[in-house]
Amino acid sequence: MSNTAARVNLGTIGVHYVEGEPSPEAATDVERLGYTAVWIAGTRQARTIVDRVLAATETLAVATGVVNIWHVAARAIADTYHRLEAAYPGRFLLGIGVGHREFGTDFRSPYQALVDYLDVLDECGVPKQRRALAALGPKVLKLAAERSAGAYPFLVTPAYTAYARQRLGPDALLAVEHKVALGDPTRTRADGREAIQVHLGLANYRANLARMGFGEDDLTDGGSDALVEALVAQGDSVTAAKQLRTQLDAGASHLVVHAVPSADRLPSLTALAPELGLSRKATEPRL
Repeated sequence: MSNTAARVNLGTIGVHYVEGEPSPEAATDVERLGYTAVWIAGTRQARTIVDRVLAATETLAVATGVVNIWHVAARAIADTYHRLEAAYPGRFLLGIGVGHREFGTDFRSPYQALVDYLDVLDECGVPKQRRALAALGPKVLKLAAERSAGAYPFLVTPAYTAYARQRLGPDALLAVEHKVALGDPTRTRADGREAIQVHLGLANYRANLARMGFGEDDLTDGGSDALVEALVAQGDSVTAAKQLRTQLDAGASHLVVHAVPSADRLPSLTALAPELGLSRKATEPRL
């Protein structure tokens, strides 16, 4: 394995999509708005979609956010990495993670399984700086710093981000997902609460939210208002952008903007782009 490869240039602000969502046209629009990376959640289709997004864009970095190690063999994903690296040098980041036991994953030893997976990626020549780990707890954060470019925590507050930065050290990648819902408070709170429902049913997210200081009352009945407000930036584009930027102020090196609801992310991303300091490319985005 070569550890001399440069880290993928993700820029400062990327966006979150789910496999099946980002068409080549949408990816082009995102790039034109000035976002510098797309993180594609999911496993089974993500490798194909990554190829399409890279082909449709010029400089956009694309990361898997993340490939589940139980669903795709390490050697197969290594082959995908090398194919994409050959076609689009320096633009693909392989994000991997252990998933959730509630989805039927064999969780007998998830940490060791992740270590073993990284060992195979080493054997197959996937450079350390071209991969990142979904990480929440201190043990996997440490592993992310030692065996990859860094960490990609999901569903976290700026206070957690500051903690993660201390655990990772000053130089590691810390890409942080943060949800955002634009509009009036009644609607955005409802959209935000709906967006976090699936996460509140997963043990690893609940444990991490507890580490962040949220009590059982915050995690039941759809989540407390305080929880929703901490995890979902809300309001108009100016107010929400200020909330999103607190993740960068807390130590994130890369912010992943997760616009909700997911039916059409582009209007929110369009409104947020100038408030996040992004500059549009020459051609106007398609609305």
